[in-house]
Amino acid sequence: MGPLLLAACSSSSAGPGSKTGGTLIRVVAAENEYGNVAAQIGGKYVSVTSVESNPNTDPHTYEVSPGVAQAVSAAQLVIQNGVGYDVFMTKVESASPNSTREVIDVQSLLRLPDSTPNPHLWYDPTTMPRVANALAHDLATLRPAKAAYFTSNAATFIASLRPWLTAIAHFKATYPDTPVATTEPVADYMLEAAGTDNLTPFGLQADIMNGVDPSPQDVTFQTGLFARHKVKVFVYNQQVTDALTQTFITAAEKAGIPVIGVYETMPTPGYDYQSWMLAEVQALQKAVAHKISTVKL
Repeated sequence: MGPLLLAACSSSSAGPGSKTGGTLIRVVAAENEYGNVAAQIGGKYVSVTSVESNPNTDPHTYEVSPGVAQAVSAAQLVIQNGVGYDVFMTKVESASPNSTREVIDVQSLLRLPDSTPNPHLWYDPTTMPRVANALAHDLATLRPAKAAYFTSNAATFIASLRPWLTAIAHFKATYPDTPVATTEPVADYMLEAAGTDNLTPFGLQADIMNGVDPSPQDVTFQTGLFARHKVKVFVYNQQVTDALTQTFITAAEKAGIPVIGVYETMPTPGYDYQSWMLAEVQALQKAVAHKISTVKL
């Protein structure tokens, strides 16, 4: 998994001053799932640029382009994940200090230690409601006259998560303790919320996530889960695949175990954060209930 250079940013805006009677608030999100939520909360008063927006790349190996540095330098509000996932944002912010810039670091918002082993915080059902409220607060700081608008949008967004939360609760009640295997801890927070039993050693997940060769013992254990039909579904990070991942996929398919490809970066076009998360749970439901694989959404 070598380094990748993503030169382009993904933007969402109506253009400076368009339909708002004033200059739009410039928002930069390190990941497009946070950018999507920012666009929903800020509505017609924001211009959102998402740095990592390509679901066909490995976010862990991102390298900053000059365009990203320029966008962050001009940003009035920045959103980043933290937990070592997007350290490039902190470096860019430090290179262009701005005392009036609002920064939402999700790790800090959730009061998580640096030692938090799984950085994929957006898969935790408790994360985005807090992010939405933080966005409403910071946007209101930048545009006080529109505080009620941002607060209302945050409430609407949080309410719109209900179908996802209901689907998670339904799966947990219907298929309790479903045994699963994974490659990386991408969707682990959601799998935990859904009551699954992840039998893959976390050491193996962390090794694959960090680009380290897992131990032969862990690899043997993982392939044994498929050969002995110990799991009902295999969940892998479809953005980061290699020969080992393909070995696991082949073993699962040979054993008749359905495979689900999950995403680190919100797939676009066609999804917002809510529909993306719901689609991931629905893929899990189809895999367990009907043995249907969903490699790509």
